Amino acid sequence: MPSEILSWRGHSVHVTETGEGDPILLLNGVGGNTDMWKPFVEQFKTRRLIMFDAPGNGRSSTPMYPVMIAALGDLAAAVLDARGVTTADVIGFSYGGAVAQQFAFDHPARVRRLVLAATYCGLGCIPGSVAALTELSTPLRFYSPMHFDRTAATYYGGVTARNPSARRQMAAARHRNPPTPYGYALQFMAIAGWSSLPFLSSIAHETLVITGDDDPLIPMANSELLARHLPNATLEVVEQGGHLLLWDDAPNLGPRVGRFLNASQSASLH
Repeated sequence: MPSEILSWRGHSVHVTETGEGDPILLLNGVGGNTDMWKPFVEQFKTRRLIMFDAPGNGRSSTPMYPVMIAALGDLAAAVLDARGVTTADVIGFSYGGAVAQQFAFDHPARVRRLVLAATYCGLGCIPGSVAALTELSTPLRFYSPMHFDRTAATYYGGVTARNPSARRQMAAARHRNPPTPYGYALQFMAIAGWSSLPFLSSIAHETLVITGDDDPLIPMANSELLARHLPNATLEVVEQGGHLLLWDDAPNLGPRVGRFLNASQSASLH
């Protein structure tokens, strides 16, 4: 995949893309790197997919201070600028879903359609299980495939919990280019106190809110909350889907997301 290092506000940001066609911007979860999108990317043969490692993750530099959610929205705009893209469909997964909401609010003209997967509104959300949140507090799953295998059911649910092969693939993707411990911690500082609830009703884009009913980390009720507040949203629940549904169930989720993104104007909401 063609990649570059983008210089942005003193940070070195790893940006990569693959494919040709109408662009899709992918926004990753906490600690995530661009390699982790591979199973999902493979489902989009006729689209151009653009993604980046947030500061502190993957092949990007680690900042001294937290890069706040609003700033990450500006970084998403800068990534599109660097790639010569005016408007893109945007898919935000988990933590990246918070960035996607902020990006759509601050830069509405840059977003065509919006997909919010396994994500939440920040402050005011419904918390996950205590066990899942405990695992979230440490990046150990990125450094130890054995730890990932032992805790995946508690943390992720879904296919990753049920399928040993899927667990091995997810563990390997995390083990390559893991976040720095400091960079991982900074992401939690960056989102502390952030909430999209004050502005959700102002995000007018056609939005697919998609979630699994077996997500211990971000329960389905969070997607229901988002769908209620977003004026042009449709909610889709994936049976037995876990937190990593875009990746561990990519052959199922890719077409479902693709149908929404490729639908004729407004048809996706009917």
